[in-house]
Amino acid sequence: MGSYAWIAVTSATAVRVVAERVPRLPSDVGVAAVGESTARAARAAGWTVDLVPAESSAAALADALPSTRGTVLFPRSDLAAPTFVDALRARAIDVDDVVAYRTVGTGSGPLSLDRRPDVVLVTSGSVAREVVRRMAPLDPRTLVACIGPGTAADARAAGLPVHVVSASRSAEALLDAVVETLPPHVPEQEGTP
Repeated sequence: MGSYAWIAVTSATAVRVVAERVPRLPSDVGVAAVGESTARAARAAGWTVDLVPAESSAAALADALPSTRGTVLFPRSDLAAPTFVDALRARAIDVDDVVAYRTVGTGSGPLSLDRRPDVVLVTSGSVAREVVRRMAPLDPRTLVACIGPGTAADARAAGLPVHVVSASRSAEALLDAVVETLPPHVPEQEGTP
């Protein structure tokens, strides 16, 4: 880790994987996190977070990262888009693009559900693709809620309708957006349809 100027993380999973292998980051390595959720995970791992861009996206993280003569370590999922790496290389910043973990599907066949879901939460492009692969066609009454505009674009590209988009990339913001969108639930009373 000593040869890196920065470590850039775009998911809590990336933080966990690195923290399991490197108990403590050297004090001279800057930590850049894509958004507040990832920053919280980094802080929970004992890291000091030096940079969180105003917008939670790989492109915004790349833009916000200061020019550096050192190398940036980018531990990522095998499915991560090249946005961050391409943007740094376009700025002549050296980056070690490392597949730190693999994203795997949840099975191969269609899901059999006892009842239709009211809402499907989509937290990444890979989740959107799994929903299409395992749950399509969705009941038209099922809402699709996406964690931020980038994920919403990925969901649309995968063929999902998007009904709810959280203002920021956090679980809290996603749940708040869903609660604001859902109609109030009226419990059924005995003797009424």
